[in-house]
Formats: sequence, C-alpha cells, structure tokens
Amino acid sequence: MDKLVCELEALKACDIRKKVDKRRAEFKCLGGGNSDALFCELCFCILTANYDALKAIKIQKEVGKGFLKFSEEKLAAKLRELGYRYPNARAKYIVEARKHLKDLGKVCRGECGDPRQWIAENVKGLGYKESSHFLRNIGCGEYAIIDFHILDLLDREGLFDKPKTLSKKKYLEAEERLKKLACECGMDLAELDLYLWYLETGKILK
Repeated sequence: MDKLVCELEALKACDIRKKVDKRRAEFKCLGGGNSDALFCELCFCILTANYDALKAIKIQKEVGKGFLKFSEEKLAAKLRELGYRYPNARAKYIVEARKHLKDLGKVCRGECGDPRQWIAENVKGLGYKESSHFLRNIGCGEYAIIDFHILDLLDREGLFDKPKTLSKKKYLEAEERLKKLACECGMDLAELDLYLWYLETGKILK
C-alpha cells in the first residue's frame, strides 16, 4: 500500500489536483440541481453499465432532455442512431425509471434509507457499481465505484484478490479496502476514485 499512497500523494501535489477539485465542484453543483438534472445523470449511469464512459458522456449530451420526454421507441431509435450498444434494453430501463423522478431528490438526500441500496433495489439496470457512480456524480463522497480497473489495481497492489465474479459481498469487501486507502491519503472515496481512475487510464471523467 505504501507505494500506492506515495503515488497518490504525488498526484495531489501536482496540477492533477486542480482537475480533480474542479470535477468534484461540478458534482456538488449537479447534486444541488432539480429532479430533472438528477434524472438525466441517473440515465447517464444506466448507459454506462457495461459500456464506455466517454461514449456515454457524448450520448448524454446529444439526448439531453429526451431522457425525460421521448417515448421508449423514440429513445431506443436515438440511442441506436448514436451507436449505443444496447438501445432497446436501456431505453426500456430509462422509461421505467421515470416513475422515480419525483422521489429522486428525497432518495439522494437519504430520506428513504441508504441511497445506494434504494437505487440498486428500485432502478432496473443499476447495481452497486452504477448506483455508486450516480451518487458520486451528484456529490456524495462515501461510496466506491468498483470496476475492473479498480479491481486490477487492488489486486496488483496486493490489497484485494480480484474475484471471478463481483457479488455484493465481494463489492463491499473491496470497498472496505478502498476506505482504508482513502483514510491513509486523507480523502473520501469519491476523491480517491478520481485519482485511481487517473492512475489507471490517464483520464479524469465523471
């Protein structure tokens, strides 16, 4: 862990920190937005499941408020036109998720219990990873986004053996390892994720 902590501390001391701080400020701003803005971010996270985040960002910009207004058929057609891999399934999930639109603000504020648990149980197409991704993107700092990049890094550093399948139990075990790393570096999990993602990919996305 010591080597990884040193790498992270070095990133905090260089210009990458400005980019991370800017991105986190954007997340907090989004978290203070209205239900429509929150829902559009939820739709982005539905799109990113098993898909490329950078491509999903472009699609999110193209579709915009269509996430709120398009019929399932029109949304699927638009996603297909934009080259999205799973247009029919994700359009269906997004249209079904609209029933949660009016409650989304309350959910995100924790008024319905643990936000991640609620989203994973009630929004079709989102498990723990993408529910964490959504909450991180609206300013919540206490959840880890654990994908194959993070699992590879944890395994390589000897912090967590990469499992063949990422069950809920294994997800939470990996998250505990990340919490310890975050504590060592004086960060929360959301900030840590941005730095780890940069270490693995050279990019800071959302």
